[in-house]
Amino acid sequence: MDVLTLILLVAGFVLLIGGAELLVRGAAHLASDLGISPLVVGLTVVSFGTSAPELAVSTFSAWNGQAGLALGNVVGSNICNILLILGVSALVAPLAVARQVVRLEVPIMLAASLLLMLLSLNSGLERWEGLLMFACAVAYVSWTIMRSRKENRDEAPHCDLPAGPRPRRLWQILQIMAGLALLGSGSHWLVGGAVSIATYFGVSDMVIGLTVVAIGTSLPELATSALAALRGQRDIAVGNVIGSNIFNILLVLGLTASVAPVAIAIPQQAMMVDLPIMLAASFAALSIFLTGHRIDRWEGGLFFGYFVAYIVFTVLHALRHPHMDLFVQAMTFFFIPLTAITLVLSLWRARRQRRTPT
Repeated sequence: MDVLTLILLVAGFVLLIGGAELLVRGAAHLASDLGISPLVVGLTVVSFGTSAPELAVSTFSAWNGQAGLALGNVVGSNICNILLILGVSALVAPLAVARQVVRLEVPIMLAASLLLMLLSLNSGLERWEGLLMFACAVAYVSWTIMRSRKENRDEAPHCDLPAGPRPRRLWQILQIMAGLALLGSGSHWLVGGAVSIATYFGVSDMVIGLTVVAIGTSLPELATSALAALRGQRDIAVGNVIGSNIFNILLVLGLTASVAPVAIAIPQQAMMVDLPIMLAASFAALSIFLTGHRIDRWEGGLFFGYFVAYIVFTVLHALRHPHMDLFVQAMTFFFIPLTAITLVLSLWRARRQRRTPT
């Protein structure tokens, strides 16, 4: 592995983050001019923008024959979004969760995860399955936007939708186009660097996708959510993560499977470990949200700890380290039961507090 590979990898990350920033900024302002509410902008436009690196990397990887990198990028990013990003954001400041997110978006995220699990039972994603997921993404976005505009009309029935000046609209469109161009270049360099690293260390592109690329393409979500939590915009911090996970599965993986020359193969390791962990993380997020529509700091620390454990397991398994079995036993017989007991007690305490008269 030479210095040029590392330079390409870092430059790819920088271009992805810069492109995502331009895309989010332009698209968010354009959506606001079209009369879409801030919460819906966070759940759709911002989430799509922060998922754009995953979209660029996954489609480019699948088109060039690195299907494992494409799948690992999406699955790893979703795990990273919940365990790392929500964990770090909650450590910065406890996160309040809007009831709409708990009632609608989190169940949709769970449904998308279950759909991916079901479609993966044949050990691959065919083109028609990708088109099905992509159609679900289009339906979700359309329904969310129509719901938002209807709510805005109900709140202000006599007000017309705002229309920004044409020069401002043109600038917003130019930002979107520049962001897409940077994302394309960044994904090309990032995928090339990641494949070179995987070849050098003798690990699969699936593992590189689950770790290095997944964390790298999740940096926009991490920056957006952590900054939103720090500024007190905690709905955006949570909505960005949930919406991004929905887009990663339905849009990113759906579009990737639709354009890939062949079906995206799903390794046995992903079926037995990575996809179930992604689903378990989604259920864990829902259970914590239901305990009081918030994520406290200790729960954020728990998420962050599990993310570190997941990365350690993935690396130990890839290297076939002799201590891997000991690590798995410690997680299975100590940390996971302790977490389950803690979550049950937290849910019981939250229900008691709701029943206690104020």
